[in-house]
Amino acid sequence: MSHDTATPDVPDAADLDLISAHVRDVPDFPHPGIIFKDITPLLNHPEAFAVAVRALAAPFRDSGIDHVVGLEARGFIFGAPVAMALGAGFVPARKAGKLPSDTIDQAYDLEYGTATVEIHADAITPGSRVLVVDDVLATGGTGRAAVDLVRKAGGTVVGFSVLMELSALRGREKMPDVEPRTLLSV
Repeated sequence: MSHDTATPDVPDAADLDLISAHVRDVPDFPHPGIIFKDITPLLNHPEAFAVAVRALAAPFRDSGIDHVVGLEARGFIFGAPVAMALGAGFVPARKAGKLPSDTIDQAYDLEYGTATVEIHADAITPGSRVLVVDDVLATGGTGRAAVDLVRKAGGTVVGFSVLMELSALRGREKMPDVEPRTLLSV
C-alpha cells in the first residue's frame, strides 16, 4: 500500500488495481448465468492479501474497535487479520449449530427460506465497539443479520467493511443505519 504521511494505510488506485487483479471471474458457477467472484488468487498473493487487510482496517484505525465480527466463512479469512491490525478481539459469526457454547442468534431471509447466524453469548460485552467484516456484500441478508446480532448482544456497530460489493444486488439498501465500506464495487 502507499504510505503517504497524511493518510497512512488508505488504499490508492494502484492498491485497488492490485486487489482487483487478483479476483478471478468464474462463469457459470455455481449455476449457469452466474459469474462467481473467486478471491482465492487474492488470498494466494501475499502482497495483495496484505493490502486488502490493511485497506479493510484503515477507516477504523482510530475508532476504538473492541471486537471484529467475521461472517462465515470467507469473512473469517479477512476478519481475523483485520482484528489483529486493529488490536481487537475476533468473534466468528457462524451458521446455526456450529458453535460449541451458549449462543445468541439472528434469522435472516434467503431467496427461498431462512437461515440463522450465531455468535457465542459471551463474545461481545455490552457497550463494546464492533466492526463487522465480510468478503462480499451481495443481497445484504447476512450483513443485516450480523448488525442486528451485534446489537442484540449489546454491542455498538461502528462499521461494516467488505472486500467487494455486488452493487446490482442492492444489499446496501438493507443497511440504511450502517454505511458499508467497500474496496471494490462490481
